Amino acid sequence: MSGTITISVDAMGGDNAPRAPIEGARLLLREHPDARFIFHGRQDVLEPLLSEFTDLAQVSEIRHSETVITMDDKPSQALRKGRGSSSMWAAIEAVKNGEAKVAISGGNTGALMAMATFCLRPMQGISRPAIAAIWPTLRSDIIVLDVGATIGADAEQLVDFSILGAAMARALFDMETPTVGLLNVGVEEAKGNEWVKDAAKSLTEKSGAGFTYHGFVEGDDLGKGTVDVVVTEGFTGNIALKTAEGTARQVATYLRNALKGSFLSRLGAMLAYQALSALRSKMDPRTVNGGVFLGLNGVVIKSHGGTDEIGYKSALGLAYDMARNDLIEKIGEGLERMKPGAIPDRQEESEAPTA
Repeated sequence: MSGTITISVDAMGGDNAPRAPIEGARLLLREHPDARFIFHGRQDVLEPLLSEFTDLAQVSEIRHSETVITMDDKPSQALRKGRGSSSMWAAIEAVKNGEAKVAISGGNTGALMAMATFCLRPMQGISRPAIAAIWPTLRSDIIVLDVGATIGADAEQLVDFSILGAAMARALFDMETPTVGLLNVGVEEAKGNEWVKDAAKSLTEKSGAGFTYHGFVEGDDLGKGTVDVVVTEGFTGNIALKTAEGTARQVATYLRNALKGSFLSRLGAMLAYQALSALRSKMDPRTVNGGVFLGLNGVVIKSHGGTDEIGYKSALGLAYDMARNDLIEKIGEGLERMKPGAIPDRQEESEAPTA
């Protein structure tokens, strides 16, 4: 059906699967009636659940997959046991075959990255894929990458991440030249390790080719929203992400306990109900759920495995936006500007990743 956006869903991935991804899809459908879904998983489990939601069932297809990848499976094990037979692999393969615009899973992150890289292959001109996260700030939402795919990225990979992050900002935020900053231990040019300094030199030379290089940024700039895209390697990025999520929950708990402390505080909470509800929503990690795998010949979204239908709806909404705004095409444009001749080629076969 022309004009629709089809999302391929690993319905068995995650702690609350398959109910959470299916109910999340129904919530998304209310906002985007042009969305369509392919649910991959055990048919005997999915059919009765999907039948509870007539509106969703009318725009959905179930494809049976017997094998389910567990959270304990190592990436190499997942490839061996799940290639071609698992719900995770089938969800990704639907994107490769052009049946869906984007795939989403709440399953094992390492297995998902291994399968996505093996099935979709890295784009020409990109050395390693990255995981990008939407990050709420005092200014507006920004993009932070890598948050866990590549540990210890070198200068070339940091430059690649900058291209990918800028392309995602153009697709998601409708920006012509988003600002990019490298996360560092200080903003002075002399600070940081050698590969960060080398990446900064390269980005300074290429600034203007689809993005504006801001310079180094520090940890507190993440919350300020100093730049539109913050680039770092996966070890640092993942720790920053988990720290921010934990801090948000900590502050929310402090606030909730304080507002229950006395009669006057409870009365104040009632009077400020609307403002507190808005604050609670802003601090809820579920509302910015979803990591985007960038640098592959297709879009894959990783949802938090332990989230509920609200979190899945957010991740599915991100998937919808990435597909609607032609993320892959925008990455191709960015590669052509910064690396002439490195246009993504879906037909090109590259080396399979080692798992």
